[in-house]
Amino acid sequence: MEQFLQMDPKLIVLAVLWVLPWKGYSLWTASHNGHKRWFIALLVLNTFAILDIFYIFYIAKRTPKDFFRVFKTKI
Repeated sequence: MEQFLQMDPKLIVLAVLWVLPWKGYSLWTASHNGHKRWFIALLVLNTFAILDIFYIFYIAKRTPKDFFRVFKTKI
């Protein structure tokens, strides 16, 4: 754990920027699809977004277009 905390802060920020959109979209999709077990698994397990990406594209059958559409909201 100490080695992780001593890593370059830029790598930590990059990891967070990679994981957060995938995590958010996968949790949002699971909740809207009523997949309670998937929601809990995605919330609890931290797999560096691998499980999140698997859920989005293989279980929820979403496309990359669907993923980017969520983040292009007009204010």
